[in-house]
This record gives sequence, structure tokens and C-alpha cells, in this order.
Amino acid sequence: MRISTPPLSATQEQPTRVRWRIFAVLFFLLAVNLMDRITISIGIPYIKEEFHLSPTMQGLILSSFFWSYALLQIPGGWALDRFGPRKVLTTSTVLWGASQIGLALATGGLSLIFARIALGVAETPVSPSGAKMSSTWLARAERGRGASIMDCGSPLGVAVGGLIIAYLIDLLDSWRLAFVVAGVFSMSLALLAWFKLRDKPTEDKRVNAAELALIQADDEAARNNEEEAPCKGMGIDTRSLVGIMFGRATWAMIYFGLLTWGPSYLAQARGFDLKAIGNATFIIFMMGALGSLSAGFLVDFLVKRGMRHGLAVKSLIAISGLVTLTIFLLLPGISDPISAVMMLSVASFFLTGGGGIYWSLPALLAHKSRVGLVGGTMNMAGSVGGILVPIVVGLILQATNSFTGVLTFFTVCSGLYVLGTLVIRFHKPGVPDALDQAPAR
Repeated sequence: MRISTPPLSATQEQPTRVRWRIFAVLFFLLAVNLMDRITISIGIPYIKEEFHLSPTMQGLILSSFFWSYALLQIPGGWALDRFGPRKVLTTSTVLWGASQIGLALATGGLSLIFARIALGVAETPVSPSGAKMSSTWLARAERGRGASIMDCGSPLGVAVGGLIIAYLIDLLDSWRLAFVVAGVFSMSLALLAWFKLRDKPTEDKRVNAAELALIQADDEAARNNEEEAPCKGMGIDTRSLVGIMFGRATWAMIYFGLLTWGPSYLAQARGFDLKAIGNATFIIFMMGALGSLSAGFLVDFLVKRGMRHGLAVKSLIAISGLVTLTIFLLLPGISDPISAVMMLSVASFFLTGGGGIYWSLPALLAHKSRVGLVGGTMNMAGSVGGILVPIVVGLILQATNSFTGVLTFFTVCSGLYVLGTLVIRFHKPGVPDALDQAPAR
């Protein structure tokens, strides 16, 4: 159903835009979050020489972050519902900065694994916080944009962070010092989270009455029906939850495969040096950030023009998966390194666009009291993909000493990502106006 707000009269005040400032802060936190996450991927081609790490051990190190990250997603989502994003994110920034410094103190493969596990614990609630804040700070018609604004912080953090870390390692001539600088900066962001974030618009004095009315402009019948309907279990249609988890897990196989092993692919298969790896990573994931932003705005535009919400989301995700699949099919036949980077950039644009849309799903499909929990569950499924893909890629490389099999694996994942998404039903349990219905004209 299309959401409409009455026009402002001459005597009414213009709504403030605090909600978008809140999402700008979330965007920045997620960007730094991913910057810290990619440091090991940028440094691993050189760390492996210092510690004499095999491809299989490298895969375990890259995977270990997701062991704790996946395990704690549901508790992390519960914590967001129970304590609120402001307190949880403030604590998280301190802990993940300290864990990053712990990486710099590593003495071998095992200590790297322990530090990465600690980093996974600390970063658990960051991504699900976007879904939680979307349900309280944004009207339903804005949630596609809100999800994309925050989610594009992920590829942007990889793009800019990869470039910064590569140049810091080169400038300081030490991956350890570069990691310490990143960790101290992350810890300082606790101040930003505490002073700028609020859990609800009613708690923020900067929000005026007009903005509060705009945020709460959802269809009142749907709102009342949802509040009156008892929330059972996860508060989401079972088939939709299965589709979200399967689609997110296979999407994560590709995205985190690029994030963890992408720099090694550029170094080993394409012959790039440290600075070239940083530059290529910047281009690839900057295109991903643009794709994430574009997809969210496009979903909201299509819905506004009359397309069913479910059809808009499924169509864009299917396109993102099919384009990604095609590129991974063609990539082994591309000999020019620059052309390979450009093709990966296109894949990143479409893949990250589809992934960004995913973060609008918990707020759209789950009962309001379960949005954090469903967001955490979805992210747990993605984290399981993050656990598996570094290990699988490491084993493929150990067996074949070539990235050709890796690219074939990503092609299969692309197809499964599309199939999982098509299972999702756009309907909230207990709410009669399903999101798959056409908006009212």
C-alpha cells in the first residue's frame, strides 16, 4: 500500500532530517567495521611469508572471524532488542578496536585465529543494528533507502579501508603498526556512537513533531493489526525465514569470498603488488558501494511507481545474481589483469546491490518486536557462508594450485543465491495487507 503524507500548510513546520543523520552514523560505523575486517586480507600475502602459512591455514585464519560472529548473531540480535542499539554499539566499537590491536600482537597462525575470533565477537551486533534502527526510525516507504545507505558502508569500508591499510603497511613498513593505528581509531568511535545515536526518535530532542509524524506515517490499520496480533516464535513466516537464510548464506559465500581471498587472487593470479592490490580493491568495492545505494533507491522508486514490493525486490536480486553468475563464468578466459578488475567491479556492483536490499527484509517482514532477532538470524546464516568460503577456497587452492576452480565455485553460489531469494513470501503474519499486493493507486 502506498504511504502518503498530507501536504504541509503554510503554518506547519518542515520536518527535520535527524533520521538520515542517524543512518549516516550507522553507515560510518559499518564502513570502519569492514575496514578492520579486511586488514588481515590485505596483509595475508605478506603475513603468510613471516609465519610460513599454508593455503589451508590461511583459509582457517580468514574463516575464524566468522566462527564467533555466526555463533553470536542471534544473541546479538536479542541484545539489540533488549538493551537498544546505542548501548550495544558503543560497547562494540571499544571491543572491536581492542581486538584489532590484538591482531598486531600475534606471534603465529594460532594467535591470529584467536584475535580474529575476538574480533568476530565484538563486531556481532553492528549489521543487525541497521535493521533494528530501520524499524524504529524510518517509515516503511523509506526502508529500502535506509537499508542501502547503511549497507553501502560495507563495500565502501572494504574499498577505502583496503586502500588505507595497503598504503599504511607500505608507509610504516609494518603490518603490525598499521593494524594498531586501525584499532585505536576504531576504539575512538565509541564517543560517536554514544553521543549521536538514539534508539527511538522520541528520545532525540533534535526530532521535531513533523519528522516524528512522517516516521509514523505507516498505514494505521496495518500498524494496529500487527500490534494486536500475538507474536509467535520468530515473528516471521517460516518459508520466508528459510528463504532469507539460504539466500543470504549463498550470497555471503561470494561476497566474503571476494573480501577474504580477493587480495590473494590479485597477487597470485594477476601478479599485482601491494599498492596495486589496494588500488584494485578500492575500485572493486567502491563499485559495490554504488551498487548498494542504487538498488535501495531503485526499489523505493519502483514501489512508488506501482510495482508490487515483493516483485521489485525479487526482480532486482535475481538480476544481481544472474549478472554475477555470468561474470564468474567468463572471468577464467580473461587474460588482461585490468579487464579482470573491471569485470569484478561490475560483479561487485550488482552483487552488493542485491545484498543491500536484503537488509530491508527483517523490518519489512518480521513482527516489530522481533526485527533485531530476525536480522541477527539472517546475518548468522550469512556468517555461516563466511565461515565456509575461506576454508573451501583454501582447500581448492591447496588441491589445484589455481583459482579456476574457485571461480567455478562462485558461479554455483550465484545460482543458489537467486533460488533462495525466490522462496521468500512478502507477507507479515497477522497483517492482512501483504507486501506482495500492488500498492493502492
